[in-house]
Amino acid sequence: MSEQTMAQTDTTVTKSEPGDTVYTASPVKLMWWRFRRHKLAVWSLAIIIALYLVAAFAEFIAPYDPFKHNRLNPFTPPQSIHLFHDGEFVGPFVYGLKRKRDPETARLTFTEDTSKVLPVRFFVEGDPYRFWGLFEAKRHLFGVEGKRNRIYLLGTDKLGRDLFSRLVYGARVTLSVGLIGVFFSFIIGITLGSLAGLIGGTIDTVIQRLAEIVRSIPTIPLWLGLAAALPVNWDPILVYLLITVILALIGWTNLARVVRGHFMTIRHQDFVLAARLSGASKTRIVTRHMLPSMTSYVIAAITLAIPEMILGETALSFLGLGLRPPVISWGVLLQDAQNLRSIALAPWLLFPGVAIVVTILAFNFLGDGLRDAADPYQK
Repeated sequence: MSEQTMAQTDTTVTKSEPGDTVYTASPVKLMWWRFRRHKLAVWSLAIIIALYLVAAFAEFIAPYDPFKHNRLNPFTPPQSIHLFHDGEFVGPFVYGLKRKRDPETARLTFTEDTSKVLPVRFFVEGDPYRFWGLFEAKRHLFGVEGKRNRIYLLGTDKLGRDLFSRLVYGARVTLSVGLIGVFFSFIIGITLGSLAGLIGGTIDTVIQRLAEIVRSIPTIPLWLGLAAALPVNWDPILVYLLITVILALIGWTNLARVVRGHFMTIRHQDFVLAARLSGASKTRIVTRHMLPSMTSYVIAAITLAIPEMILGETALSFLGLGLRPPVISWGVLLQDAQNLRSIALAPWLLFPGVAIVVTILAFNFLGDGLRDAADPYQK
């Protein structure tokens, strides 16, 4: 590269990042600059942040109590939000519903009552709840006025429960299972992989054989066996915690093998030998020198492992072997869409599946962007 080209490059960097250049910026800032160029990963990060904010403030965002039945409105289709009524702009609103029963099939159908306009209001009073279990509140992000009036953005299930509210509450359980499961899985994987790669010998052999045994067992039968061992009458919260432990016990093998291989590759390199000669302990060598050298892989592995945990919980709950009602998760919500009759009558029951697909894709795209940004050889 010529001196003129290098000067132009420095000028471009300086103009695009005021006050900083690639020569003076910290590694974190360099990683952020590279990540920002991956537009799909940036949008995915925004979606994931939004999902976790929704999960954190589920009581406030959900317009209704997710457990409250309304037997007059079973299988109500999603309502459309309108802005104009009779050619005039009146702001966001929904029309009321007319119930009609088919005389031949006895099926209850719903149509819009255009004579009944229900304006959508923000910060309205509704069903009471305990925010984070700390204090009582009645304010919800949106809703319609009147105790008998309802807005069903995603329709209702067979018991007339608002599917949007249940989807919002289910995000809290499903998304937290991914985080907690990955936390335990990474502790197990990194610990065992570090021991196998750093010490070797008999410990390495035992850990590798254990990983091979876990990997050789088919995943679904293993889930079925472990989940079936949980008594049905146990507290749902305890079942929730045990499900995350089960998923962690299954998901540690890949990370442990990669960490072992990486440690065996670098344990004789100069920077590791220099740390040993300077008197550093094995714990410090692992945590301050060896693990940071595989940051790009660890970041990518975390963002790819969370979707696996989410899919694991969803599969177990969908089959009725994981979380069970009254716990609300996306997998539990999909139990209502197990038969063709329900899907034919109420296709909106598949909305939890759409939420799962969007979440999995967002985590995968985010993992790609973070892996490229953390790669020290990435330009």
